[in-house]
Amino acid sequence: MRPRIDNVDFAVDEHIWGHRLYDEQLPHLAVLEFLTVLRSNTKAPLRLLGDATPRYKPQRQLRLRALLFNNPFVETIRARPLSEPEKWNAWMERFKKDAEGLADADFAYLREAFGDFEDFARAVELLRSSSFEARSNKRWSSKFVFPFGPDALYEDLRVDAKGAATNDRRFFARTGELLYLMLSRAKRGPELGDKLVERLFDASLPMNRLVRAMQGPPQTAPDDRPVGYLPYDSLARFDRLCEDWLAILSRDMPVYDALEHLIAITGLNLMLYFLERGKAQAGQAEPVEIVCEMVSRERTKIRALSAESYMANQGYSAAAIRFSIESAKLSPEWSEALASSDPKDACAAVLRSRFQWPPEDGGDDADALNKDGDQLVEQLVEKALSRHEQHVDKIHPAWSRAIGLSSRRLSRRTRYAPNDRLLKSLVVAIVESRMQFDEFLAEVKSRYGLVVGDVEGARLMNEKLVDQEALSDNRSNFEARLAGLGLVRRLSDSCSFVENPFAPGGQV
Repeated sequence: MRPRIDNVDFAVDEHIWGHRLYDEQLPHLAVLEFLTVLRSNTKAPLRLLGDATPRYKPQRQLRLRALLFNNPFVETIRARPLSEPEKWNAWMERFKKDAEGLADADFAYLREAFGDFEDFARAVELLRSSSFEARSNKRWSSKFVFPFGPDALYEDLRVDAKGAATNDRRFFARTGELLYLMLSRAKRGPELGDKLVERLFDASLPMNRLVRAMQGPPQTAPDDRPVGYLPYDSLARFDRLCEDWLAILSRDMPVYDALEHLIAITGLNLMLYFLERGKAQAGQAEPVEIVCEMVSRERTKIRALSAESYMANQGYSAAAIRFSIESAKLSPEWSEALASSDPKDACAAVLRSRFQWPPEDGGDDADALNKDGDQLVEQLVEKALSRHEQHVDKIHPAWSRAIGLSSRRLSRRTRYAPNDRLLKSLVVAIVESRMQFDEFLAEVKSRYGLVVGDVEGARLMNEKLVDQEALSDNRSNFEARLAGLGLVRRLSDSCSFVENPFAPGGQV
């Protein structure tokens, strides 16, 4: 029996992908939310304890984010020809006057922690410059410092004019909670959990200590809360995601540098989870295929094919919605409902058991209780697609763009054209030390569905969608891109190796 999902009018997207994936929560925000969940579970990281739903109590750290993102006065006062006491007094007076919800806060601890006002101003500048989206126009309470350690993790908040703070589900929409569940349900989840706690949750690290000095005593949410709903106990994609995290964390690089690659690979795997579940729900068994154009100076035949691949993948989620709802008519319960003495009410009960709709009292859909089964199904399809288009349908374009997989550069149409940062992350995740180039292409295809060369694109050639020469040229462009990044070493015209510069003994 499907669990009931609270705070939704009807549950269709949720039983295909979970509650919830959200387009505005880009991969870096999903990882940050994941880390806030992990911070509350460091004693049993990424371990599912029986049937209990993991819970967490996020930090709020309002003082920290206000000092970094709602504090324009520090620079002006820093430049004024005042004595140290005058600078501190002038800044505190101005900051308390304009700080939302912090007017009664005591910031004397800052003077004790930093001493010189110049040191305080430099610390603000350093932490602010290293934060995510520091220059965006988001409200100050929805900006995030780089996750230097446990004191730097906090939830998204909305702060009203009176200073009351409530958690917001716009940028922390529970995708990070689903990420926690995915990694918990992977075979090597506990191993990854231990490694993450060891590498990312050392409170004694210098940058975390700086964050703690800025924040003062931690501020936490009043109550703990359960994580979201993920409808699958296990999937190959969960294991792939976990293996990628373990691989990246094993490379010879500082953990702060590894986070960039973790975010990119997480975004790619989450996007593939979204496409794979949509395609499977729509009744298509073939693996997801992503035809990638390696952009060169000349326009290639692969560009149009890549755009078509992008559009095909974009259509799977809406097809999954329609198929999921209409499949109710193929169930034995539906046949029994049609044969009952009150088929309208019985059909409504079948849909209600599956999708929490229509409500028993009718609510805003009171007219639905007077419709027959086919009309009910079509009405729910219309409602579900309308809601789906608002956010979930935008996941593929938003996330593929965010991780550098899709682009409109040199084209009117969006297509898959990976940027250099994503290519580097692929090498870091896949290659332990060195790997023959053709083997690397095969791994990219088997792990992530990325089609680059003629071997990987055999289906496309068999169906006369493209010729071998075009794919071979695309393969050559890919090799040249990696060589330009210092990630390929050519031993001869027919033998090239992809090298991971972060392997033990490698050079950056």
